[in-house]
Amino acid sequence: MLNLTPLSNDNPAQTMRDTMLELGKHDAIALPDGMDLTKPFLITVPDKRKVEDLTHKYLSAAQHLKPTQRKGTARLKDLESLIAWANRFKGDSSVLFANPVMENPSLTCIADYHDEGPADPTNSLGDPSARHGHHRGVYDFPLSEDWKAWMAVSDTPLEKDDMGEFIETQAKNIMDPTPAIIAGVQDDKNDDWENRLIETACKIEGRYGQLTQLLQMSKQFLVNETSDLKLTTNRDTGEAEMKFINEHKGLNGQPLNLPNLIIIAIPVFLNGPLYRMPVRFRYRKSGGQVKFILSIYNPEKAFEASFDESLDLAVAHTDLPLFKGTPEA
Repeated sequence: MLNLTPLSNDNPAQTMRDTMLELGKHDAIALPDGMDLTKPFLITVPDKRKVEDLTHKYLSAAQHLKPTQRKGTARLKDLESLIAWANRFKGDSSVLFANPVMENPSLTCIADYHDEGPADPTNSLGDPSARHGHHRGVYDFPLSEDWKAWMAVSDTPLEKDDMGEFIETQAKNIMDPTPAIIAGVQDDKNDDWENRLIETACKIEGRYGQLTQLLQMSKQFLVNETSDLKLTTNRDTGEAEMKFINEHKGLNGQPLNLPNLIIIAIPVFLNGPLYRMPVRFRYRKSGGQVKFILSIYNPEKAFEASFDESLDLAVAHTDLPLFKGTPEA
C-alpha cells in the first residue's frame, strides 16, 4: 500500500512529485520475437489503470511506406489483359476460377491462393499452406448484343408486327440454308456445321427456311382455320369415333406448309467468333390472333463451346490450374 504521509524532514512538494511518479509509472511491453499459436501472450496490467490498444496504429505505421501484403481486385476489360495480369503476379499457389453461368460468365485469377495439399492445424506457427486470397484479377465476359437480343425473344410469343420488326432488325444474323442443308443428307463432303444442322433438322423433323420467307410472312401472314368432321369405325367391335380435324390454310385456300427452322450466325461474346445455330419457328392461332415463337435450339451448347475455347486459351497462356465454380469468399 502506498504511503502518502510525508516524513517530518521531507519537502511536501518533493513528496508529491515522487508520489505522482510512482502512480504514473509504466513499463514498456516487449513484443515477442515470433508467433507461437500454442502459447499464450500474457502481460501484467496495474489495477484501475487504462490499457490502450495500439495495434491498429502499429500496423498502420508499419505499412506507411510499404504494404505488408498484396490485396485488392483488378477488373480487366478483355481476356488478354486477364492473362497478362495473371502472368505478372502468379506464383506457385495461383489458380484460375471460371464461373460458367450463361447470364454473367467470368474468369478470376487468385494470385495468392492456398497452397495445394492438406491443411496442418497442429503447426504452432499456423497452417503453412494457408493464404489470404486477397489479390485477384477478374474478367467478366461481355455477351454480344446479338446474343442478348436473340436470347431475350427465345420462347417468347410475339405479335406479327413485333416478329417482323425483330426479324428486320436482326436480318444480318440470319443466313439462308446451303444446298447441302436443303438436300438434308449428311456427307463427308459437307462442312461439319452443315452436317450438325442437318442432324438437328432430322431429329425434330425440321425444314429450314430463308430470310425472305420470314419477312414475307411477317407482312402478309393470315391464317384461316377450317374444321372437318371425320368418322371412323372399328370393324371388330362396331364402335364409331367422331373427330373434328382442324386445318390451317393460307389466303389461297391451300394448306400451310411453312418452314419451322431458320439458321442464325451470331457471336456468343463481344468480338467473338460466329456460331451457327438452328432456331425453331412456330406459330399459335388463338381465335383471331396469331402468335409467333422463335426458340434457339440448344443455346447452351454454343455457349459452352465459346466459353471453353476462351478457358483453354487462358490455361495455355498462364499454365495455371483451372476450377469451374466460385472461390471461397
